[in-house]
Amino acid sequence: MSVNPRRILLVRLSHLGDVVHALPVFHALRAAHPEAEIGWAVQPEFAGLIEGMAGLSEIFRFERRGGARAWVKLLGEVRAWKPEWTVDAQGNAKSAMVTIGSGARRRSGMHRADWREPFAARVLTDSAAAVGKEVAHAMEKMLALARHVAPQQGEAAIGRADLGLSPAELEQGRALRTRFLPGESGPGVILHLSSPKDVRSWPPGHFEDLARELAGRGEPVLLLSGPEEEMEGRQLAQRLEGSASVRHWVGQRGLRTLAAFFASAGESGARMVVCDSGPMHLAVACGLPVICLAGPQDERRTGPWMNPTRGRAQRTIRARASPPCAPCLARKCEHPLGTVCMRDLAPMEVGEALGEAS
Repeated sequence: MSVNPRRILLVRLSHLGDVVHALPVFHALRAAHPEAEIGWAVQPEFAGLIEGMAGLSEIFRFERRGGARAWVKLLGEVRAWKPEWTVDAQGNAKSAMVTIGSGARRRSGMHRADWREPFAARVLTDSAAAVGKEVAHAMEKMLALARHVAPQQGEAAIGRADLGLSPAELEQGRALRTRFLPGESGPGVILHLSSPKDVRSWPPGHFEDLARELAGRGEPVLLLSGPEEEMEGRQLAQRLEGSASVRHWVGQRGLRTLAAFFASAGESGARMVVCDSGPMHLAVACGLPVICLAGPQDERRTGPWMNPTRGRAQRTIRARASPPCAPCLARKCEHPLGTVCMRDLAPMEVGEALGEAS
C-alpha cells in the first residue's frame, strides 16, 4: 500500500448532517497528505456544500434514485480516476459498494461495530478503533476515523470541522446577516422551520407563537425556511405580516451561502432554534449557538456536537412532560396521538430556554 497516495477517495453520500460530520475526516486527510488529490463521492443535493472547498480536487455525484445507471456512472467515473486509497465515512451497504467498486487497494473505514450495517465492513482492508460506547455521537465515530487515517496529526487538526469558507463567501454572509438581522436592537434569534414530513418537526404554529413572544420582548427574529419548508415559510410570512421585528427568509437555497450566513450570525452573537436536522449540524460547524428541539431522536447520538475547540454553548431541550416512548429513534411515529413529544414542547418553554442562554 502506498505511503504517499496520489489520489484518495472519501465516501460520504448523504445526508446533510452526516456530510458535515465527515468534514474532520476530510481535513485530517488533507493535512496528512498535502500533495494528494482528494475526491468525494456524495449525492448531488449535498454536493453544493463541498463545492469550491480548498483542497478538494474532485466531486463524484451519485444520483440515489437513478437505479443501475447511476451505479454504472458513479463507479465508472471513480474507477477512471484511479484512487489508491478509499475512506468509507458512511458505514452501510451502499457506501461499501462504492468503496469496493472504487478499485482502491487500501480501503479504510470505521470499526465494524460502528457501522450501521456491520456485515458490509468486510470490504475494508483496515479500520479505526471502536468508539467503545454503548451510546456514541455520530461525530465521535468520525473523529475516531480521522485519527485512524491521519495518526500523525494532533487533536487540533483532527477536530477541524469547518467548510473553509472563502473571504468572498464570508463577506456575502455578513451582507445577508445585515439584511436579515441588522442588529439594531440586539443580535437576534433565528427560527429554522422544520419539514412537516419529518417526524422530528415542530408545529408551524409553535414557531409562530415563539416569534410573536420574542418580538414582544423586542428581540429581532428571522424565520428561515429551506426548500422543504418553503410553503410553511410563506404562510407564516403572511400571518406575521406587519411585525417589524420579524423578518423572513423563505425557501433559502445554497448550502455554502447558508453556512456563510450562519458563520456571520454566530460572530454577531445570534442564536438559532432548530429541530434535529442537517441545518442544525451545519450551524454548529459554523460556530452558531443552537437550541435543539428534541423529541424522537436521542441527542446523545445526533444532537448538537459540543465542539470544545469553539467554546460555544449548545443546548438541547425536551418537553417537560415527554412521553415514555421518547426517544424512540423511529422515522415514523407509532404513538396513538401522534408526535406528542414535539407537539408538547411548548413555545413558552423554548422562550424560557432562550432567556436563560442570553
